[in-house]
Parts: sequence; C-alpha cells; structure tokens
Amino acid sequence: MSKKHPIISVTGSSGAGTSTVKSTFDQIFRREGVNAVSIEGDAFHRYNRADMKAELQRRYDAGDHTFSHFSYEANELGELERVFREYGETGEGRTRHYVHDAEEAERYGVAPGHFTEWEAFESGSDLLFYEGLHGAVANDEVDLARLADLKIGVVPVINLEWIQKIHRDKASRGYSTEAVTDTILRRMHAYVHCICPQFSHTDINFQRVPVVDTSNPFIARWIPTADESIVVIRFKNPRGIDFSYLTSMIHGSWMSRANSIVIPGGKLDLAMQLIFTPMIERLVREARRA
Repeated sequence: MSKKHPIISVTGSSGAGTSTVKSTFDQIFRREGVNAVSIEGDAFHRYNRADMKAELQRRYDAGDHTFSHFSYEANELGELERVFREYGETGEGRTRHYVHDAEEAERYGVAPGHFTEWEAFESGSDLLFYEGLHGAVANDEVDLARLADLKIGVVPVINLEWIQKIHRDKASRGYSTEAVTDTILRRMHAYVHCICPQFSHTDINFQRVPVVDTSNPFIARWIPTADESIVVIRFKNPRGIDFSYLTSMIHGSWMSRANSIVIPGGKLDLAMQLIFTPMIERLVREARRA
C-alpha cells in the first residue's frame, strides 16, 4: 500500500460485471478531475490465443482438465505484482493490451488474440486502477492484496454468472451452449481455489442476486435485468461508513447485517457513486499531501 501512489483493484470473474464497475469509476475520475492509469487483467495473461489453445490441449492430453484463464499459472501474476509494487513506490510502471476482436485490432494494429508491446505509464497520474481476474490474489508466491489500497469484489451469484457468460459467449463469440458449459466446468476448480479466496481480501464486495427463477441457467432465455435483481454490498470494515446516509439516499435499501446493505439492482450506479466518491477523494488528497 502507498499513500503517495494509491492503487484501486477491482476483481471478479469473466461476465461478473467488473466492466460496469470500471465505467462508474471512469465517471467519478472525470467528474473529480482524477488522472488515473488503468490496466486490464487480460494484459497479464501468460499466453496469446493460439498458445493458450495449445497449452490447454497439452494439459488435457496429460490428464489435467482444470487449466483455464482463471488458473494462477495461466497468468503473469509475478509481473502484475511488480507493476503494483513499482507503482506504489514510484508512480511508474508498464502495461500492454490483449486484443480481443477485429475492432480492437484496428485500434491497436495487432491481430486478434495477440498482445501489444509493453508500454510505460504516462507520468503524473494520481492513482492506478486495475480491473480483472486476479487483483486481490494472496498465495505462496504473490501478495497483490497487500499492495492495493482499495480492493473491490464484483460477484454475482453463480447461476447468474453462468447465464451472463452463456449469453455473452454465444452472442459475441459464436459459441454453442455446450461449448460454454464445457468452459464453465473446466474453470470450476480454479474458480473455487483461485477466484473465490480473493473475496475474503477485498474491502467491499458487490454481489448481484436475481429475484427471478434462475434454477437452470443453461436454458435461460434472458439475462435477469438490474430491476429484477438486488445487490448485496458488504464492507469488510464498516467503521466510518455512514449507513444511515446510504439508506436514506438509496430508496428501497436496507441493512441485512451490521456490515451489509441491500439495494435494488437498478440503484447500483448510484450506490457506487455515493460510496466511492469520498473514498477516491480521500486517496487522492492524501497522495497529493504525501
């Protein structure tokens, strides 16, 4: 952790909604005049698309049916830890981009499924913002959780996460339901052992819970909407959180535990604006003083 060069880390599995959280943070950064450097978890994958496919096949042939992008060893977590540490110490660092599709390929001049070259951050930033799969990992080899100043988990209940992934992969990647199901099953071991433990280290978790039937996510015709959901917001340390203010500002919210507030799904952006704006202001103010 660094008062002079703070780091915000948003962690969640694919399809969990971390991109929506990033959009809200971008709004806050623009409104508050915060110069943030953003990095993506995909930039720290170990393999490009072709190499990942080959590695998956190699491991499958060897009897390992659990390897996926969720796995620690599929990612350059040591490099990510170096970026976190260097930024915290100096405000400098580097990143790259993983090019997902033709639109991004046109933007970056790199074929889909490949990485751009590593590039240094622009100097003079106020904070570093990470969004991806592994931003709060703490294991025997790396401790990213210790280096981040504000850690946020984004975790829909599992059936909703599967529905979102199935619909996204079928619509944008042309996968069949069976192919997406195979990916879900292959990722389950790493989801349990690599993704879930991070949410014990996060400072705030947002868990979206549908209030419609999602009992069989593999035949769901629609993704439950925000208005068909509630969001449970849990604070690891509720000290200093003005729950009375939050419940008065967010219509329809209530306290479910001493450290948790439940809000209507459609109020998520408002809740994040109310919660994170003062936190970001404090981080930046202390950084500039330091």
